[in-house]
Amino acid sequence: MELAYYSDYAVRLVNSEEPARGKDSLTSVEAVRDLFGVNASAARRTTDADVTRFRSVRARLRAVFEAADKGDETLAVDLLNSLLLEFPVSPQISGHDNRDEDGRPLWHMHLADHPSNATAGYAAIAAMGLAFHLTEYGVDRLGLCEAAPCRNAYLDTSTNRSRRYCSDRCATRANVAAYRARKRLEAERPERSASTGRAAENAQRASASGER
Repeated sequence: MELAYYSDYAVRLVNSEEPARGKDSLTSVEAVRDLFGVNASAARRTTDADVTRFRSVRARLRAVFEAADKGDETLAVDLLNSLLLEFPVSPQISGHDNRDEDGRPLWHMHLADHPSNATAGYAAIAAMGLAFHLTEYGVDRLGLCEAAPCRNAYLDTSTNRSRRYCSDRCATRANVAAYRARKRLEAERPERSASTGRAAENAQRASASGER
């Protein structure tokens, strides 16, 4: 099963919106079709009505990532199960398009959807892919970027479960911000020390004056 491929459907849809920045790229039929990637036949079923339906599914998928990010495994699973029940798929063996060196089919599992509309097909694959990823690697592998205000979704595939950002760009931005914060703190320390020293001297002088 191509877990990373199918679960990426969920990530692509969730990241079509950046709530903290007030950005939403899911505003047209063409934007919805772009989410399908190479699955052109499924994308062709998209209509204007799917734009609103995709946004609804997107909110529900983001809720799964938010629950996982907060460590609420039960809620994440419950939310994902509700999507799986509403948007079912049929696993099938496929391989007719891929051959090994001897010309034999490279059999693999494929998620076949039989949707009434483009949203149902996309949601079924996204939810199933995310479910396989969660059960295979753990709920803590579903994350939201820590580089504020990004909060894009990502799937942690690192060997030591150490991923914290959705991209190298966000990781670099966060590291630069942390470096600048440390430098500001270091620059403020001598000033605070000098201020504290002056305050102590003034207190001593005031005390000496009072004693006299």
